[in-house]
Amino acid sequence: MKKQTDDAGCPRAKGELLKIRRASALGAAAIILISGTSGAVRAETAPVGVPDKSFPESVTSTSDGALYVGSFNLGGVTRIPSGGTPEQLVKPGAGGSRSTLSVLADERSGTLYVCSNDISGLGVAGPGDVKGAWLKTFDLKSGTPKGSFALGDPRSFCNDIVVGGDGTAYVSDSGAPIVHSLKPGATDLATFATDPQLAPAKDGVGLDGIAIGADGNLYVTTFIPAKLFRVAVKDGKAGAVTELKPSRPLDHADALRAFGNGFLMIEGNGKLDKVTVRDDQAEIDTIRDGFDGPVSVTQIGNAGWVAEGKLSYIIGDNKGKDPGPFKLTPVALPK
Repeated sequence: MKKQTDDAGCPRAKGELLKIRRASALGAAAIILISGTSGAVRAETAPVGVPDKSFPESVTSTSDGALYVGSFNLGGVTRIPSGGTPEQLVKPGAGGSRSTLSVLADERSGTLYVCSNDISGLGVAGPGDVKGAWLKTFDLKSGTPKGSFALGDPRSFCNDIVVGGDGTAYVSDSGAPIVHSLKPGATDLATFATDPQLAPAKDGVGLDGIAIGADGNLYVTTFIPAKLFRVAVKDGKAGAVTELKPSRPLDHADALRAFGNGFLMIEGNGKLDKVTVRDDQAEIDTIRDGFDGPVSVTQIGNAGWVAEGKLSYIIGDNKGKDPGPFKLTPVALPK
């Protein structure tokens, strides 16, 4: 993807990026490790509402069944307890944050990771006036700001996050061919992996979803063109980057979550998929189709909760039209 920096310092793509994001969902999101939620249940079996006029871009969850959702336009993070009333956990603009994209709850460290970006160049001002792309951390219980880490490349766009077993956070960068890392106690992000294959294509959108597989390797998606890659990991260091061959063409490959021996994946054209990797092949099985601009998913018990961002109503062809209510929808997952 050929990117430029506008007057506000927001990395954006030319032509095709805006065109595609109009069509469905911004691929920025969402990519999060499913953290300790396998045994949790929620009282709800129907969709759960998201605060009015707050376009969600990502969703995560904790072992008590609580859902956490960020706001693409308003910023901040809302916590939705199981059977409870939504509450503002992270206030818009807290800790110098802007528009909230990926959110990841890491219970082991008591940290809520947030991808914050200045997207004023897309016509979405968000709170505050901080420029650039940032990984922000907050206390998971109180929402108090903990840390702030800049993605150093001028093209950077903080997209999604996953945390490894040693507490290292990995961040996908849509604007540059980089997977960033943040080790526990570190004061700056480091480049974990970079490869020409991960570079945004001309008028495309680069790295998006990110997850750690059962084999210990890192897996990432690119949004446009939609692709799936494996980044080999050995002794904590990145190795070869391999493009995987899907069993069918992908369309706007977005959020990626570990699921059993495989993954859950969102396609921006409306799908929640199950992905099974064998060698360099990826079997794609659609679990449910028909979502309206899906952007992310998190697992609670036997359900995958899907966030519908409807971002075309704020940065695309439907801008100015009523997007209707926003919701998180539970989907029964295959065994």
